[in-house]
Amino acid sequence: MVIQQNLNILSNKLNGEFVFDNLHKSIYATDASVYRKIPLAVAFPKNNEDLKRLIQFASENKITLIPRAAGTSLAGQCVGEGIVVDVSKHFTNILSFDEKNKTITVQPGIIRDELNLFLKPYGLFFSPNTSTSNRCMIGGMVGNNSSGTTSIQYGVTRDKIIELKTILSDGSEAIFNEISKDEFNSKKIGNSLESNIYKSLYNELSSEEIQQEIKNQFPKPEIHRRNTGYAIDELIETNVFSNSEDNINLGKLLCGSEGTLAFTTEITLKLDDLPPTESMLVAAHFTSIEESMRAVVVTMQHNLYMCELMDKTILDCTKNNREQLKNRDFVEGDPAAILMLELKANTKNEVEELAQKLIEDLKNNNFGYAFPILKGNEIQKAVNLRKAGLGLLGNIIGDKKAVACIEDTAVEVTDLPNYISEFTEMMKKYGQNAVYYAHAGAGEIHLRPILNLKKNEDVELFRTITTEVAKLVKKYKGSFSGEHGDGIVRAEFIPLMIGEKNYEILKHIKTAFDPNNIFNQGKIVDAFPMDKSLRYKVDRIEPEIETIQDFSESEGILRVAEKCNGSGDCRKPVSAGGTMCPSYRATKDEKDTTRARANALREFLTNSDKINKFDYEELKDVFDLCLSCKACASECPSNVDIAALKAEFLHQYYKTNKPTLRTKLFADNVKYNKLGSIVPFITNIALNNVITKKVLGIATQRSIPKLYKTTLKKWYKSNVNQLHSKEFKNGEVYLFCDEFTNYYDVTIGIDAIELLTKLGYKVIIVNHEESGRSAISKGFLDKAKAVIDKNIEIFKNLISEEKPLIGIEPSAILGFRDEYIRLADDKNSAKNISKNTFTFEEFIKAEFENGKINTSDFTNNSKEIKIHVHCHQKSLSTTEATFSMLNIPTNYKPTILNTGCCGMAGSFGYEKEHYNVSMQVGEDTLFPKIRNLGEEIEISAAGTSCRHQIKDGTKKQSKHPITLLREALK
Repeated sequence: MVIQQNLNILSNKLNGEFVFDNLHKSIYATDASVYRKIPLAVAFPKNNEDLKRLIQFASENKITLIPRAAGTSLAGQCVGEGIVVDVSKHFTNILSFDEKNKTITVQPGIIRDELNLFLKPYGLFFSPNTSTSNRCMIGGMVGNNSSGTTSIQYGVTRDKIIELKTILSDGSEAIFNEISKDEFNSKKIGNSLESNIYKSLYNELSSEEIQQEIKNQFPKPEIHRRNTGYAIDELIETNVFSNSEDNINLGKLLCGSEGTLAFTTEITLKLDDLPPTESMLVAAHFTSIEESMRAVVVTMQHNLYMCELMDKTILDCTKNNREQLKNRDFVEGDPAAILMLELKANTKNEVEELAQKLIEDLKNNNFGYAFPILKGNEIQKAVNLRKAGLGLLGNIIGDKKAVACIEDTAVEVTDLPNYISEFTEMMKKYGQNAVYYAHAGAGEIHLRPILNLKKNEDVELFRTITTEVAKLVKKYKGSFSGEHGDGIVRAEFIPLMIGEKNYEILKHIKTAFDPNNIFNQGKIVDAFPMDKSLRYKVDRIEPEIETIQDFSESEGILRVAEKCNGSGDCRKPVSAGGTMCPSYRATKDEKDTTRARANALREFLTNSDKINKFDYEELKDVFDLCLSCKACASECPSNVDIAALKAEFLHQYYKTNKPTLRTKLFADNVKYNKLGSIVPFITNIALNNVITKKVLGIATQRSIPKLYKTTLKKWYKSNVNQLHSKEFKNGEVYLFCDEFTNYYDVTIGIDAIELLTKLGYKVIIVNHEESGRSAISKGFLDKAKAVIDKNIEIFKNLISEEKPLIGIEPSAILGFRDEYIRLADDKNSAKNISKNTFTFEEFIKAEFENGKINTSDFTNNSKEIKIHVHCHQKSLSTTEATFSMLNIPTNYKPTILNTGCCGMAGSFGYEKEHYNVSMQVGEDTLFPKIRNLGEEIEISAAGTSCRHQIKDGTKKQSKHPITLLREALK
């Protein structure tokens, strides 16, 4: 038994981080599979010496090392009870690049899409393309022999392996690359572990009888997605074991070995030329899965670059995802299935001709009812929709989920219709409406039964269905694992799939490489049971957890956390675009991902024996760097809203742990601003004093926003008679006077009132409460609820389609669509108000489109404007509204900057312990783009926090879109 003292000694020897606290162990206990194993510790090695020390420690203490990159494995490859070795933080470099020979050498932690960004200027790319390509890493792709949408043209990862540098289980280094038969025989000489590996392989595979058994039992060689067990069927086709002219490369054996044979530190890959530039995608619609499968055989007679399937279940999930809803414009009617068929050529005429021939062929065979052709950005939107498939399945409400167990089967394309037909009949026998999606053109459909793995009867069905499908795949001589690997879920079935004799060879190979079994135990050989160590305890009594927010749409807060299936979209880098997850982008620490927060909350709420199940410092730690940007509410395919979970956690946590003075001040800032606004000049001097900042725990580098000389409500009261002294052609609107505009950004509020008034609207401000945003962000939900209930009572008989509510500060007004509905007592009224509540930008855009506002009202002068959009607008509203509003003046040229979160996030960026992370978030995308703008360019930012962050980070001034449009009035 490894004791704490040994772990402490090891920690002191490593250059990288080494942790074994409960928080890290809980968030590394799962990947994207259904399994959960609490590791002994988590290591973040910095170099090869760290890896060698870990290997030595594992050998001496008889424990296992579980290699991990992005942790998106679907079969449980990344979970285990030993030490998880995370290479995603430090092993992330490109080591060398040979443009002439089209090769590149990388460390295992480099992200696939970031590698291709580096290669693009050279006209090259690494072609295997998984749905997780914007965060998955080359090490994981090698471990799983990944393929993805491009395999029908370019092959799989194994085809791209030139060389692997590894550390063997005795700590020695070995390089595996292409060698001749003579070189192979030379390597057999000696007593080193490497020599023993070569000798063992030769002894195991030399017999013609054994080779014939491999050919008889392994999947058909025509199936290029073959990933069951170790690739000994590839080895016997080399000149060491046959009359072939092909040299042997043991790197191809390690590819797909799931880290069970050696620890790979460097990977040299063969690259491909970028595909033709002109593309079209035919989205063929079908009335049944069976029809789409028969159509695949026809479509694959064309030179396709992609042939991907989405079924009705996946398509229906996209309807409930804000981010993906805008990507499904091409869907016509209610198809049972869509095949995404991409064609490429060097000219538009050529690709159009290819698309028409494909459609004509489908029609002649009576396949499909609609064939929209997508071009340009439409293709990427459709691809994003398909890539979101895995995560979208987490949107299924309740405990029944689309389970990964039979999702990786591959058969020959000509066998696909019959295979799917038999599969469907089998599913009917078990009362299943399975999910069908993914790589139809490669003969691989990701099939998923819908099961509740919290219940014993469904766990039994989990095994039964997996076993039955394994037998069906064997009948067609297919591969039970096409690209996702064996892991835990399929390793048990390898003897069935390749025969017992061949399985014994795999065990001997494992022993040759890893005699002490330290590398990723329980995967491929001597497998863990596929129906044990599940994420949920079977037949458990479901924890009852009371919350102040209403999470009933997801059946409670625990199931909100459980919606996270581990797909890891929250790990996408800045280069992938979007906003999620700003804290992870700043720290590159798994602890700071959306996934980690959801997993930690699930873990502690499920297993807590405390009266207050939220009373854990570990939860406080994991939520600490969450900026409550709400990007996860829209960009996470499963819509896991961590901002809502953080607010609830803090509310519950404070029941047994007192909040700090600073937290109270920020949460109740309206009360203190009201006092400070009596003498704003003195208040501003006092708050911007260094001593005050230090006492309150505010970063001294920050400039504190200054209270204005009056409040917006006072200004409105003084000017209302004059404002209302004329006729208003466009009717009445209610303006929400949020607390930020009322005390700080009064001039913006005045601009809003004057702009609306001059455009023919009667602006009414009633005596309402603050928005509650500060209280929500700090977890003071009792206070927020009281404010919300009062506002609902005030507005419920005032707001209508004819008299909408308009807001200036995005985070304040958009609460009506979000937290108000979860916290209000009068939910019906809250929902009704939300339907007629708009950001200022949304309102102006709609009124312009309805003809109530005209370009003639505004200047003809030219102005270039760059727009940074507030995170809550991206998540709960739209970026297009701001663009459209600032595009009304004829010669204004607005552009939306592709920026993520600004990093300020209300009070977050002012808190001294968060200052560095806040500024790093700003540096990720926003600050560099702002600094590069010329002085003549106007910067637009709707959020008060965003404007202050831009000022602190770049020394540049930005304006609210309202001010820019007000200035444009004639």
